[in-house]
Amino acid sequence: MLKIKTLPGFEDIDKVAIAIERLKTFEPKGGYYLAFSGGKDSIVIKALADMAGVKYDAHYSMTTIDPPELVRFIKKHHPDVSIDRPDKSFFQLVVSHGFPTRMSRWCCEYLKECGGTGRLVVTGIRWDESYKRSRRKMVEQCYRDKSKKFLNVIVDWSDMDVWQFITEQKLPYCELYDKGWKRIGCLFCPMSTHRKTEVEMYPKFRKAFISAFEKLYENRKSRGKPSVDRWSSGKDMFNWWINENRTKEIPDQGVMFE
Repeated sequence: MLKIKTLPGFEDIDKVAIAIERLKTFEPKGGYYLAFSGGKDSIVIKALADMAGVKYDAHYSMTTIDPPELVRFIKKHHPDVSIDRPDKSFFQLVVSHGFPTRMSRWCCEYLKECGGTGRLVVTGIRWDESYKRSRRKMVEQCYRDKSKKFLNVIVDWSDMDVWQFITEQKLPYCELYDKGWKRIGCLFCPMSTHRKTEVEMYPKFRKAFISAFEKLYENRKSRGKPSVDRWSSGKDMFNWWINENRTKEIPDQGVMFE
């Protein structure tokens, strides 16, 4: 089970045993706040927490632009997970905050990272996911909320480790992985590699996005923002957002837009 190959003469390392020991070592008196996204990494950390016998309450932050398949998966296979809904939907926030980009993903802060205040939060963040995450520590302080700390319990696991564990433990997972998705998150996310596919898969969400972009466009236009002159309508703005790959700066927004 998930052995790390080491130098000859040394015993292989059991990653599962190490992760379980981490959970037991850092367990707070009130239990963990387990950040559950419904993706492959979060189903692994939840299974590990059960194996470790530690106390926790799992939370899924509903973003209002979640893949329907993911929400159904969570409700069916993880009914004990609390589904926390935001005060304002993504579509309402777009009108006031503008559209998110790779350089400015305000949506994560407002819709996904707001839970766990005053708690030790268990996450499925891993070094293998990206260069930025390769610099994360196993235990770290939240830089936005000093009352919150993170335990990245599988930080040193690879993608292969994650899938091997899921296979060995026979854990159910979201069907979108079998459709070729490598990572599952918010629909039409700027970080996604299959945004255009999502637009075709979810026409109702496309319609809702365009409606929000129309309101954003009119809001910016009524306030005399010069950046809207590059588009003829909210729909035109949305199509640019989905298809544009070059990074540009829109001065009156104060952030980088793609």
